[in-house]
Amino acid sequence: MALGKGLDSLIPTYSNRKMVRKETSFSGNSADRVWHIPLSDITPNPNQPRKEFSHAEMEQLVASIKKHGVMQPITVTEKEDGGYEIIAGERRFRASTIAELPTIPALVRSATEQEKLELGLIENIQRQDLNSIEEAFAYQRLTDEFGLTQQEIADQVGKSRPLIANTIRLLDLPEIIQKALINGHLSVGKARALLSLKDEKEQLQMYQNMMGTTATVREVEQAVAGKGQQSRKGSVRRDQQFSSAEKIIEDRLRAKVHISGKGEKGTIQISYYSKDELKRLIEELS
Repeated sequence: MALGKGLDSLIPTYSNRKMVRKETSFSGNSADRVWHIPLSDITPNPNQPRKEFSHAEMEQLVASIKKHGVMQPITVTEKEDGGYEIIAGERRFRASTIAELPTIPALVRSATEQEKLELGLIENIQRQDLNSIEEAFAYQRLTDEFGLTQQEIADQVGKSRPLIANTIRLLDLPEIIQKALINGHLSVGKARALLSLKDEKEQLQMYQNMMGTTATVREVEQAVAGKGQQSRKGSVRRDQQFSSAEKIIEDRLRAKVHISGKGEKGTIQISYYSKDELKRLIEELS
């Protein structure tokens, strides 16, 4: 250890850490102050929605930061031990660390655990940084851990409620298909089409059949529809009135519907994929 640095170098207190920050801009609101904070004082958010970081994109960002610096501040919150935790901007933080910058510009804000997740999710969505599975997990966490309804999530991120519901449904797909979504080997449209198949075995079979082909989303939807009709009670032929009625009810309820019958009697099966969607269906039908 170098001599002459004094007691502060041995006991880095919370107040001393605040002293090393330098204000670089101010727009009249304390929440808008930008501080230069030592990278060593910052830790990533363990609940960051984004898990996948492109190596090529990271190299480009590192090169840009080395030349121009960090153009957009990250957002952090103060921890009880005096350090900081990232709310949004982990990619810039990682690139700055690789570039060996001593500090990084940051906005310091107070935030609950829910707000950390929401802010991180919103920023990544606005920057289109999340893959569909990361997005689905984040939405599911907001529902499971914080009790947000799908409509509340939709309002927060500026998307429609059906889109939120359909994104969460992607978590029902087999792991191998989820990985294909993460890696960009499968489009979201084709993955959603696979959700119409009745079980995991059929989903995997259809996925294997389409891989390596140039099939469009519409062609996959048609193949899935044909497979679904064949699998229902082992019959290829089916009353067209049932199909037409299903389409009408699905459009009305915005949910998957299956009708089966024999003679004058039959059943209508409505599928839902979350408690929130069930609540919505009850309200629609009441």
